[in-house]
Amino acid sequence: MKKIAFVFTEAPHGSSVGREGLDALLATSALTEQIGVFFISDGVFQLLSDQQPDKILSRDYISTFKILSLYDIDKYYICLEDLMVRGFSPENDFILEAEFLSTEAIRQMLAGYDAVLKF
Repeated sequence: MKKIAFVFTEAPHGSSVGREGLDALLATSALTEQIGVFFISDGVFQLLSDQQPDKILSRDYISTFKILSLYDIDKYYICLEDLMVRGFSPENDFILEAEFLSTEAIRQMLAGYDAVLKF
């Protein structure tokens, strides 16, 4: 069975990329159980709680991340450096309990996947 990594690099609600990535992630979960989800660059904003997309007339897809465990997706990683550069820390409130990793650790982990999909 192939190992597939989903890498979220875009901020939510500015485009449909994050929502499309989440849809692809859920669809892929029917094909393999070896899925890792990575949040790097502006993708770290995907997991911040208390977002209010309705204020900009956007759909709230962020809350859907909370059900990933129902799809047997339970490996989530956030780039610690990218998070801190954007003024946040692991103490912030996130919608998933993710593991915080260095850029180098994420790079090494991604090398172990058969396919890497970037959103």
